[in-house]
Amino acid sequence: MAKWDQGLRRKIRHRRLRKKVTGTVSRPRLCVFRSLKHIYAQVIDDVTGRTLASVSTLDPDVREKTEGVAKVKNAEAIGSLLAEKALERGINCVVFDRGGYRYHGRVKALAEAAKQAGLKF
Repeated sequence: MAKWDQGLRRKIRHRRLRKKVTGTVSRPRLCVFRSLKHIYAQVIDDVTGRTLASVSTLDPDVREKTEGVAKVKNAEAIGSLLAEKALERGINCVVFDRGGYRYHGRVKALAEAAKQAGLKF
């Protein structure tokens, strides 16, 4: 399999997943994107098309905490921080959108940290 096929195949899996997973006002979608160096997470209301909360390893306050730390630990920090932001805004139930990635490694660490911080999936 060529390297460029992996990104295309992920997009196909994500499109197939998004047919089933949508965020509503009462239960928004927690969307994850992971690149080689960074990880991004958003809580999105698909009905209104608004991002309710977002966190990534590129945020200045997060970046200084995660500098020189393993990527899985960064994902855990992002998951717990996103859960805190969501709970502040009154969001306690979400639908998890893994973005076409397998549920392991950084994606799993982010989801488990968000669950431990108080979000319900």
